Amino acid sequence: MAWLKLGAVAEVAVGTAKEFLVDGRVVAIFHTTDGIFATDGMCAHQGGPLANGMLDGKCITCPWHGWQYDVSTGNNLLTKKQMLDCYEVELRNEEIWLSLP
Repeated sequence: MAWLKLGAVAEVAVGTAKEFLVDGRVVAIFHTTDGIFATDGMCAHQGGPLANGMLDGKCITCPWHGWQYDVSTGNNLLTKKQMLDCYEVELRNEEIWLSLP
């Protein structure tokens, strides 16, 4: 697995998310008070852009139909099943680094 630098952590303020296109896949980066998390960027329901949703703690709500996920696990909060892939993410010198499988 290769690590890829996405950008400065300052580009994703605490309590917000940002979408990145990485190797042909959409990835959402979430900056919470608990840290930085990375998941699939598209809702498992109908492909809504999760980075455009409402982030409350570690809960992201899809802007299209309200599906909710825990950004630290990828679990759907209603079914408790993992529905989003999660990716390793690190902060290095105020930069966001992502590892994809």
